[in-house]
Amino acid sequence: MKNRSSFCSFLLVAAALISFTSQSGASSPPGEKPDILLSTMQDELQRAQTSLGKLDPAPYFLGYSVYDQSIAVAAGSQGSLVTSSRVRRRSVDVTMRIGTAALDNSHQENRASARTTGALPLEDDRNAIAHELWRLTYEEYRKASKAYASVKTNTQVQAKEEDTSPDFSEEKPPTHGDYKEIPAAPEQRVLEKFVRDYTAHFRKYPYIYSSMAVISAQKTRFHFLSTEGNHIVTPGAYVRVVVEAETRADDGMELIRVETFQAESFDHLPPAPEIAARVEKMASDLKALRDAPLAEPYDGPALLSGRATAVFFHEVLGHRLEGHRQRGEQEGQTFTKKVGQPVLPDFLSVVDDPTMRKLNGVDLGGWYEYDDEGMPAAKVEVIQNGVLKNFLMSRMPIKNFSNSNGHGRAQPGLMATGRQGNLIVSSTKTVKDSELRQKLIDEVKKQGKPYGLYFEDIQGGFTLTQRSMPQAFQVLPVLVWKVYPDGKPDELVRGIDIVGTPLAAMNRILVTGEKPDVFNGICGAESGQVPVAAAAPAMLFSEIEVQKRAHSLNRPPILPAPSEEGAAPAAGAKQ
Repeated sequence: MKNRSSFCSFLLVAAALISFTSQSGASSPPGEKPDILLSTMQDELQRAQTSLGKLDPAPYFLGYSVYDQSIAVAAGSQGSLVTSSRVRRRSVDVTMRIGTAALDNSHQENRASARTTGALPLEDDRNAIAHELWRLTYEEYRKASKAYASVKTNTQVQAKEEDTSPDFSEEKPPTHGDYKEIPAAPEQRVLEKFVRDYTAHFRKYPYIYSSMAVISAQKTRFHFLSTEGNHIVTPGAYVRVVVEAETRADDGMELIRVETFQAESFDHLPPAPEIAARVEKMASDLKALRDAPLAEPYDGPALLSGRATAVFFHEVLGHRLEGHRQRGEQEGQTFTKKVGQPVLPDFLSVVDDPTMRKLNGVDLGGWYEYDDEGMPAAKVEVIQNGVLKNFLMSRMPIKNFSNSNGHGRAQPGLMATGRQGNLIVSSTKTVKDSELRQKLIDEVKKQGKPYGLYFEDIQGGFTLTQRSMPQAFQVLPVLVWKVYPDGKPDELVRGIDIVGTPLAAMNRILVTGEKPDVFNGICGAESGQVPVAAAAPAMLFSEIEVQKRAHSLNRPPILPAPSEEGAAPAAGAKQ
């Protein structure tokens, strides 16, 4: 899931307030050795507060976010190990705000000025940690003070903004210390065997030109401390698997299948036979796609599987419900002034609940206890019975929404913004999943169309949210079937993308299935890549538009792939 500042995307592949006041004492884990990292952060924060508070301009907020991470990664291809590594890293983000909460150095396009990132020593050496915090804090002050001077100048020469909300929200930050131990990642040999085993499946299929499996196991202890008097210590962990295989059709079209698995720990991954079956299906899907005909542009009835609907809602709707997209003269603000108005059919509701760890027995990738601004995660009902109620808020206020609801998320090094966690769609207008196909056929007949489309799987997509571009989306299906109304067998097709605009597309949903399906992924946006989940039942649309997908004209390789037995025999050898 890749993204630029102009759009957000969801692909499989591969950033307080109040006065500058004193800090409360940092606690240590009960019955355990003192938290040297936290106490050193506290000491340096107090020292910086005293010194920088004498300057003009003085900061009104300073915070330290430390991510202590252990990461184990293994990657394999064709049954062989490609890379394997285990690393530990400790990074710190220094966040500083100069001016006032109403207007500070992070205003508009200056958000990056509020954060400076660096590496901390891995050992709990007070002097070494303090020295690096000191260096980064002063570096951040220089950056923030320059940006604040620019912000003040711009307010004098630019027209008044439509949304004059403060730059930072007033909150009552919590204090929380969770020191429970997270089980270590499996031994490296276990991860290495995993990627060898599941990529070996592709050796049987010479039409698969490249394949890769990557497994990463990460555990993090997050320390957050600020001049508002609070601190957060919380652990987190996940294991993520990505299996990818690629081939090429005779006309040069690249064909890719990707499967992802994500869980809290290695033993929460699906059973080995289930993973193997999905890997084998990837191979058979690619073979079928090579022979499938190209699809043509189409506009008509379509059915999306639960997995496909989950990605669709994340991309088309979810990003437009993120709080920071409701302010700023560059954003399209699709839903900004629609609070209290219908934006979906009245049988659909949407919540984003990062406190939910599982759904139907599946681990949810968007689970967390505290966001990256130290605020507790919270369930947010964004759409209720089709009516827009709320947005996903960080500590950047917007008009009529002045507080965070625990959705300020970022990857280390970037300023947090309102982001999705676990986006869950529910419906009160359902039919049995087994009946949806007939509902699609009935709608095709009603509209007099030659066929409908069934989207079995979607690999990702992107959506444009800035007003300098069309407020449109493009979703990238990988398995699409033509469904005929006259009993003719379904036909697999390739080479199309779903396109449209959100306000129109979301109001063409007719009915849904009963059982939600979960999609876990990594989402990229302005605040970086964060793990997310989306869940939704299958849905029938009265109309979906597709367009042809661009592709290269490079034909498949002329040289045959090596055989499973190995290299060709030497000259003169008996065969």
